Amino acid sequence: MRGIALIAAGSAILGSSVTGFFAWKAGHRQAAAAEAAGQAQANALIATVQATLDEQRRARALDQRRQVYADMLTAVTDLQRHRDDHDALTRALRAHDLTVLEGPDDVSQAAMNSIARVRGIDGSEAASSEQLVAVRRAYIDAAVLALRNLDQP
Repeated sequence: MRGIALIAAGSAILGSSVTGFFAWKAGHRQAAAAEAAGQAQANALIATVQATLDEQRRARALDQRRQVYADMLTAVTDLQRHRDDHDALTRALRAHDLTVLEGPDDVSQAAMNSIARVRGIDGSEAASSEQLVAVRRAYIDAAVLALRNLDQP
C-alpha cells in the first residue's frame, strides 16, 4: 500500500512539475507577445507624432517663405513709388537679402532683377511701366513655383 501511495505521490509531483513548466512556458510566451504588441503600439505612436511634427515644420517653413516673398513685393512696390528714396532702396535690399536666405536662387534672382529694373542699376535706365509689370510677373511666377514645390510633401 505504501508503494501505491509513493507512486501516486510521485505521479502527483511529476504531474504538477510538468503542468507548472507548461504554464510557465505559456506565460512567458504571453509576456513576449504583450511586449511585442506594446513595442508595435509605441512605434506607431512615435511615427504619428513624427509625421505631425514634420507637417507642422513644413507648414511653418511655407508660411515663413510666403511672408518673405510678400515682403519683397511690398518693398519693390514701395521702391517703385519712391525711386530716389534711399530708405526705400535699403528696405528693398534687406527684403532681397531675406529672399536670398529663403531661396531658391531663381526667386532671389528675380527679386534682384525687380530692384535693378526699378532703380535702373543694371546699366540701363529705369524700366518702363510695361517692363516693370513683366519683371514683377517674373518674380511672382518664380515665387509661386517655389511655394508649390515647398508645399509638396
